[in-house]
Amino acid sequence: MSELKLEFVGKQVKDMYGTYIGKVVGLVTDIDGSIESVGVDCGSVGLKQLPYEQLLVQGGYVIYIPRWRMDAQKLVRQKGLTLKRIKALRDLVSNNDLMKNDAESVYLKYENRLTDLEAEEHEVIQILKSRLEELASQTTSIKTVLFDAKLQFRSNDMTEESYHQVNTNVNDLLEHINLEKEEINNFLTRISQQTIDSPELITESENKTADTNDNSDKDSVPINNITSDENGQILTVDNSKKDGNEQKTALVVGSEDGNEVNWLNEVIANEMKDTE
Repeated sequence: MSELKLEFVGKQVKDMYGTYIGKVVGLVTDIDGSIESVGVDCGSVGLKQLPYEQLLVQGGYVIYIPRWRMDAQKLVRQKGLTLKRIKALRDLVSNNDLMKNDAESVYLKYENRLTDLEAEEHEVIQILKSRLEELASQTTSIKTVLFDAKLQFRSNDMTEESYHQVNTNVNDLLEHINLEKEEINNFLTRISQQTIDSPELITESENKTADTNDNSDKDSVPINNITSDENGQILTVDNSKKDGNEQKTALVVGSEDGNEVNWLNEVIANEMKDTE
């Protein structure tokens, strides 16, 4: 087992939006030594087993990536690739009638794949909408806490210092929730607007999210800096400095061999792949 994998133990865990989850107390491994899950002490909630493929190390923390995000990103990538292939086939046939017979079987293959993806799309959309409902419920509960704190402060049952502390903590939680809600809505928009003409549509709201990430608190992970392969497996988080003075290594989460890769080089490689 590599030293990087062992670094999970003892680290604080937070989700990619900055909300703290707990502390890693141990690892659950398979008979071949590969990690299956990570045990996280979540306080009064108890010990939770978080899937290893949804975790990565960033600095002094272990970052938890929600399953809905992995599923949504996988769908967007695969649907975008399938639509691009279908569009390319149509263009080839329209420019050369002699290729029509050769392209027919290939075209049918991608049409069937698109049909399968549309079925997966329905499931992913339901998951995203369900998560939005959960976040709305959490927002209501959090605002109730803030309202009660204001009431206690106004009735002199709470000191000003305590009230400001509650207000700060609540606003932090609301900011994390808003980041997650905005990204979910971005995925819903991208999924609904992906067509043959726009297989990899980048919406205005997505660009807005990128700006929001740049201005978010230091405890959250920039959403668009998380890279993954075409199957939705997490690769790295790009947190290197532009001047190149700071380089980090990250585990390729979900890879079979568990090799460690150069953080910056992996990001560059995926950016080049996406532009091909």
